[in-house]
Amino acid sequence: MLSETISPIDADPRWHAVRERDAAQDGRFVYAVRTTGVYCRPACPSRLPKPINIEFFDGPAAAEAAGYRSCQRCKPKEAPLAARQAELVANACRAIEAAEELPTLDRLAEQAGLSSFHFHRIFKAVTGLTPKDYAAAHRGKRMREELAGAESVTGALYGAGFNSSGRFYEAADRLLGMKPATYRKGGADAEIRFAIGQCNLGAILVAQSERGICAILLDDDPDSLIRDLQDRFPNAALIGGDAEFEDLVAKVVGFVEAPGLGLDLPLDLRGTAFQERVWQALRDIPAGETVSYTDIAERIGVPNAVRAVAGACAANKIAVAIPCHRVVRTDGALSGYRWGVERKRALLAREKRA
Repeated sequence: MLSETISPIDADPRWHAVRERDAAQDGRFVYAVRTTGVYCRPACPSRLPKPINIEFFDGPAAAEAAGYRSCQRCKPKEAPLAARQAELVANACRAIEAAEELPTLDRLAEQAGLSSFHFHRIFKAVTGLTPKDYAAAHRGKRMREELAGAESVTGALYGAGFNSSGRFYEAADRLLGMKPATYRKGGADAEIRFAIGQCNLGAILVAQSERGICAILLDDDPDSLIRDLQDRFPNAALIGGDAEFEDLVAKVVGFVEAPGLGLDLPLDLRGTAFQERVWQALRDIPAGETVSYTDIAERIGVPNAVRAVAGACAANKIAVAIPCHRVVRTDGALSGYRWGVERKRALLAREKRA
């Protein structure tokens, strides 16, 4: 019986990259087709040639020196598609940031030389946000900066690029969680009720604004929990919880002890559009299950934004209710956790037992 043999090209990882049309390999090598006299990048969408007709080169110059010409479809002499798209989106982001008023989608697409649909899809794939959401996040950043330095709220309104006070105050409520004048004074006049309890993970602080629970913090030292809350709103009126609020804290503690009970309480989420998408995806993970950062990135439609997903998890200030503890590394290992890896391990173990 004849033994099977593997041809040299079948064992070549470059052929695997061509067969899979792996865009990550673009720029690392090109392949030429002897029957057509054309060379292509690995991710070229053209019909795959027979392996016997393929020749590999380190780059376009070597392929052309051997007598091959550039493919007109994948244009291997240009920068890789991912790099071109990243540059295109970066230019659009700069245009959004420099504009006094948000450019329309059609205008941004025209500047990029693309259809509105194609531009919108590429922008979201690269940034994780739609152009509108990116503009809103940038405007929120400008709003916070202007409120911190402007002599008046009116000055901040125009400095942040708003031409309507109604739109400014509507955006301020969503992005700041309070009135602009209150934010400008470091949270002065805002009331945040809080209380500290004990659970089997240590001390727990629960804080609530007018909109809902704005913080669930864990630590071994109750004083550090209060300092953390004060740092967030140095001028806010922090009010110790009354008997009614203590009941709410008891519900949160009960939820921490037995996650299967659920926590049907309004949350005051204060983050960027991207962060809130990640946090919502976290809330969709069932108790007792874990996912990876890559899984979350794919679920929200931005598979390349794994680091940004990890950053959004780290920015979460509402422990357990937004279950960032259910996110682990791709290999299943526990990664960092704002409130300590041991607490993360304990939460996951408890949820799996339940």
